[in-house]
Amino acid sequence: MAINLRGRSFLTLMDFTPREIRYLLDLSHDLKQKKRMGLHGHLLSGKNIVLLFDKTSTRTRCAFEVATLEEGAHVTYLTNSQFQVKESLEDTAKVLGRFYDGIEYRGYEQAVVTELAKYAGIPVWNGLTDVDHPTQILADFLTLEEEIRGKQLSEMKLVFAGDTKNNMAYALMYGAAKMGMHFVALGPKERAPDEKVLQQVAEVSKITGAVIEFTDNIDHAVKGADAIYTDVWVSMGEKVDYAERAKLLQPFRVTMDMLNKTGKDHTLFMHCLPSYHDFETETARHFKDQGVDIREVEDAVFRHRNSVVFDQAENRMHTIKAVLVSTIG
Repeated sequence: MAINLRGRSFLTLMDFTPREIRYLLDLSHDLKQKKRMGLHGHLLSGKNIVLLFDKTSTRTRCAFEVATLEEGAHVTYLTNSQFQVKESLEDTAKVLGRFYDGIEYRGYEQAVVTELAKYAGIPVWNGLTDVDHPTQILADFLTLEEEIRGKQLSEMKLVFAGDTKNNMAYALMYGAAKMGMHFVALGPKERAPDEKVLQQVAEVSKITGAVIEFTDNIDHAVKGADAIYTDVWVSMGEKVDYAERAKLLQPFRVTMDMLNKTGKDHTLFMHCLPSYHDFETETARHFKDQGVDIREVEDAVFRHRNSVVFDQAENRMHTIKAVLVSTIG
C-alpha cells in the first residue's frame, strides 16, 4: 500500500509507523541526491509556511527556510506576534490556518505544538520542544544510513551519553523504538529517563523488536556501539545550577577513552549542535573562569575523523524538506 502523509502534522515520531518513517527517510535520500545533481524542484510551488520560534535556532530555522525556498514556497519567520500574550493559542492557530499551508513551531511545551495542530486545520511541524525533537531524529537516521553502509537501522546500536532526561534522549528513544534499533541511554541515575517514556517505548519495542536500555555503566553501554551521541548538559531555558549539573554528568563526557571502549575503529560520534567542545564560546569561558567545565565532549572527539556532526546538520535540511513535501506538497 502506498504511503500518503498529505495533510498530516509532524509532532512526534510516535505518531508514525515504521513504514511511514522509512518513507520519509527514502524521500530524504532522494531529495538530497537531486540537490547534489543540481536538480531543484517546485514541489511546494504556491505554498506558504510560517515559522514560530519561542526558542532561538540556527539549524532549524535555516533548514526550514532553505528547504521551503528550494521547492518554490514562501516562508514567514514570525517572532513579534502576540501569540499567547494578547491572543490565545487557539485564536492564533485559527488565524494562521487561514493564511498558510503549514506551521512550524519551536519552543518549550509539547502541549503548545499539539494545540496548534488541533486548531489550525493545516499541518503543524515540531521544530523542538522540551520533550521531543523529531526533525532532528530524521536527520540523525539519514546520517547513520549514509555512514554505516551494509547495516539496516534495526541492526545498529546507538548510545546516548549524558543527560538522559532531556528532549534529545527522548526523541532518539522514540525513533529507535519505532525502527527496531538497540538504543542505550547512558547517564547517572539521578537523570534517568521518565518512567512513562520508558513504558511508551517498551510497548512499541514489543512490536518492532527494538532494545531500549538505561544504564550508568559506561563499559556495558558503549561496547560494540555503532555510534555515540551526546547533547549539552543544560538545555536552553532550563533553570538549573550549571556547576551541580556538570559535576553530575562529567563522568559521562564523551572522551577518546569512551570511544575506544567500543572496541570498534569506526564508531561514529554524533551531536545535534550547538556543542561545548572547547572554550571558544562566551558561555564555556564564563564557567571555566568559575572553575566549571561544561564541555559534554572532548574537542579531540568532536574533531575526530569519525565525527559526523556537520553531516547531521546538513541533513536537517534534506529531511525537513521531505517532511514538507510529503505533508503539504
